[in-house]
Parts: sequence; structure tokens; C-alpha cells
Amino acid sequence: MLLVINCGSSSLKYKLFDAKLKPVASGLNERVNGDYAAALSAAFSDLKKQGFDVRDVRAVGHRVVHGGAAFVAPTKIDARVIAKLKELYALAPLHNPPNVLGIEASMKLLPGVPNVAVFDTALYRDLPDYAYMYALPYDLYEKHGIRKYGFHGISHGYVASEAAKKLKKPLSKLKLVTCHLGSGASVTAMKNGKAVDTSMGFTPLEGLTMSTRCGDIDPEIPLWLIRTLKMTPEQVDDLLNKKSGWLGLTGMSDLRDVIAKAEKGEKRSKLALEMFAYDVVRYIGQFMTVMGGCDAVVFTAGVGERSEKIRSMITRWLKPFKLKALVVPTDEERMIARETAEALK
Repeated sequence: MLLVINCGSSSLKYKLFDAKLKPVASGLNERVNGDYAAALSAAFSDLKKQGFDVRDVRAVGHRVVHGGAAFVAPTKIDARVIAKLKELYALAPLHNPPNVLGIEASMKLLPGVPNVAVFDTALYRDLPDYAYMYALPYDLYEKHGIRKYGFHGISHGYVASEAAKKLKKPLSKLKLVTCHLGSGASVTAMKNGKAVDTSMGFTPLEGLTMSTRCGDIDPEIPLWLIRTLKMTPEQVDDLLNKKSGWLGLTGMSDLRDVIAKAEKGEKRSKLALEMFAYDVVRYIGQFMTVMGGCDAVVFTAGVGERSEKIRSMITRWLKPFKLKALVVPTDEERMIARETAEALK
């Protein structure tokens, strides 16, 4: 059997697959509070109650958000890999630390079982240089790896392949814009089976307005906050990553609450929804242009799959282009299982 672990900032999601990569059990432990070993032990107890013995697990696959320039494919984990992942904490402060804690918990509780890291950034390894470079001094790229990396790649890659099945065409013949819309959100251009651009950048902060992240802003704003309001860099980082987005605009980080308030006529909630939808639309427009057309727009993740309200706010802008719109449930765990099995062959 193969176990997939997906650790968030306060949760541990797991899914167990049989030898044919068919899912046989799954679960979610929330309110982890930093103790991922305890959360994983609880997951093992849950699996035992369902009739599964974790001693039968032959490999563990992990979602890791940021692989930087070092990791562009699924990678078997050892101490060197863990050390390198810790160096990347600053690039994905909300995600990479819990990802690594989940890895360490797995290696402790399942000694001798191979662990594989599958990276959200890996889908974007083939972006053209004009799409991933920033107009900064070139040595910042050469010496420090400052470039666009992109995120949610596991999800974007999965739903693109599933959309191709729905459209009954080879992925290699399609131009798709995939929209992963949740508390973290991003849009990706998929041309002929490869990602050619995406909304997130050097970190997951760039791009769309999100639950607590600001998305695209004038880069002078953080400097103004430091110089004028005397904020520390740490305070600015906290503001942009954890206190902005829908939360900053409305005081609510859950889009369901924002929608409920907007439907009652609350102005700032309506504004937050309009900004979110507009952000998605402008990226769809950009990516249609760079791909020379678009066969379909694909919606996925919590908001993209479940909120007809948000989808309709987006698709009304797209009516003149007569684009197909598909809803494809994401399954990052299945994609991680596939790539883990492939990496261990």
C-alpha cells in the first residue's frame, strides 16, 4: 500500500492507496497545533479501525509546496533533502514548515519506509524564461534564484489531465486555463500539456486576491509601510500573508461568510467578491492571449468546485468569447500517489 500525506498549517490530510493506486481509505485531522507526529499517530489509529495495518505501507508520498530551483521532479527524501527544504522556508512560510514536519513525523513513525516529496512548483519547470524572469538585476536570479516558481501545480496538473478526458481530446492538443480557487488561489495556462504561465510567483503571495494574502500589489507599498508607518519587515510580511485578502477587506477569511454578507448587501463583502472575480478574469484574459486561444476554462478546489456564485461572476465576463467552462474536482492525493509510485520505480 501507498500512503499520501498532505500537511497544512493546522491540519493533516491522508489517503491510503492499494497496489493498483486505488484509494481505499482517507481522513483529515484538524487543529494539529504543530504536533504532526501526534496527528499522524491518530491517522494510523483511524486506519486500524478501518481494518488497515500501517505495517503494510510500502511508501509515503508528501505534498511539498515550494521546491525552489533545487527540486523540479518527485524526489526520494533523505536528510540532505530535508535540510534543503528547510532552507526554502522563507519562500513559503505558511506551507513548507508543516510539510517538512509531516515528513519528519512519517520517517519517525514508519522507519525504513521510503518517503517521496512531490512539489507544487515542479509543474512550472518548463516555463519560458520570459514568463518566469523578473525585471530585476540579473545576478539576483543567478545568485539567489529570484524568479517565478508557481504553485498548486499538483492540482493544476491533475485537473488539466481530467479535463482532457472530459473534452475527449489529448492534453497535448489542448489550450486550457485552470483555476484553482480556494483560500489559496491561482490560475495556470496549460498549452499542449505544459504549463506556460501562472499567476503565483517567487512565493504564493503573488497573483489573485486570496483568503488572507493580498495578491498583486504595487511593490512600493511594502517599502512605504516600512518607511512611513515604521513597520518592521516581519510585520509587513505578516500583514501581506496573514491579514490581507478577503480578511483585510471584510474581517472574514472564509469566502462563504463573505458571500453571505454580500447577499445581504454589505458593501465591502460585495467589493471583495468583485475583486476576486475580476482578478481571475484578468488572468484568464492574459493567458488566452499568450496561448493564442483557449479550448476551456477549468474550475477546481473548494471555491471553484462548490461556489456557483463565484463561477457565474467570472463566466459572465467570458460570454463574448463563448468559452467552455468545466468543473473538475481536484485530487492532489491521487496525483501525489501516481508520482510517488513513478519516482520509486
